[in-house]
Amino acid sequence: MSRIAIEHIDASAMPPAPVRETARTLLVFWWQDMPVGQVIDEGRPGERIDLERHWQAFTTSPALVRARDMAADLRRPTLDASVVICTRDRPDVLRECLASLVHQSYRPAEVIVVDNASVDDRTRQVAQEAGVVYVREDRPGLDIARNSGARRARSPVIAYTDDDVRLHPRWLERLTLALEAGDAMAVTGLVLPAELETEAQILFETHWSFGQGYLPRRFDENFFAMDRQTGSEVWTIGAGASMAFHRRAFEIAGYFDERLDVGAAGCSGDSEYWHRILSHGGVCVYDPAAVAFHVHRREIAGLASQIYHYMRGHAAALMVQHERTGNRGNLRRAFAIMPRYYAGRVLRRLVRGTRPDNRFLRQEISGYVAGLIYYWRHRRAPQP
Repeated sequence: MSRIAIEHIDASAMPPAPVRETARTLLVFWWQDMPVGQVIDEGRPGERIDLERHWQAFTTSPALVRARDMAADLRRPTLDASVVICTRDRPDVLRECLASLVHQSYRPAEVIVVDNASVDDRTRQVAQEAGVVYVREDRPGLDIARNSGARRARSPVIAYTDDDVRLHPRWLERLTLALEAGDAMAVTGLVLPAELETEAQILFETHWSFGQGYLPRRFDENFFAMDRQTGSEVWTIGAGASMAFHRRAFEIAGYFDERLDVGAAGCSGDSEYWHRILSHGGVCVYDPAAVAFHVHRREIAGLASQIYHYMRGHAAALMVQHERTGNRGNLRRAFAIMPRYYAGRVLRRLVRGTRPDNRFLRQEISGYVAGLIYYWRHRRAPQP
């Protein structure tokens, strides 16, 4: 599977047509510094990409209307914001993430690096070189580290990103403005691929992308109403690689469930927390104006493990959500909807053979079953 080049195009000052580097190119269109939409261009390398032809698909889009409106909006945040980065044994990756924070249009009041049980002192050294707050958390687990960061943070807004993320210069500004603009207790942003160089990265972006589109969404009691019937699809709210909370969220809903996410169940600590905010009557919003760029796993083996742990965490989160709310839609999804979904996919694979969309089906199913078992073994665990 050949690499896919990525071109970022500011349509407010359309550049000359670039030369196509690869047979497929991901074109991300912007209006100044607001993302508007994306499209895959296909053609012969060495030829010019017809940007005007691709841009025509977006000239009447609501995302463009919003981008033009926001370009004229001169508001600045008034709330201080702390940025928390949880990391373990990836000092070089962390250094790049911290470098992108230097260029934020709205400077964080503090940047907190939570070193989640790294084996040596390199993470501390990188944090000290960057002049940020360093917190050592010796208990492995992403949600344990997130909670340590939230408890250390001093600002009314607490934003989270991952060490393998590069941040758009207006990322923090727009997350903070989204929280100030209304009644939301949580906000997420658009996460785009930083690169699509390998087969694993292309497969992830095609079938497991963090992106939730180019239009804002509000998640409130109307969205959450389905939780009693089929479980609300809280994973569509966004990605933990780009999220922020008003401090009152932790006062009302508590902290992240430390049985979930990396180092524990494997994933879904973020979506379970959004679920909990909604169950307390809170509101979450997705604002694609806040952009982050994620470096996906480059190797197939790493991606296979990631998918396994995604589904392990998802299954465990469904059970935790039922435990906390009593909403039986989560049980229905765990023991009826998901098994039917996988039965259908297994049947299609038997008929059609292995395809890119079912390449990791074994990891998905085994991870899902493992997640139910994991919850059963940890269902009485104390909560933070």
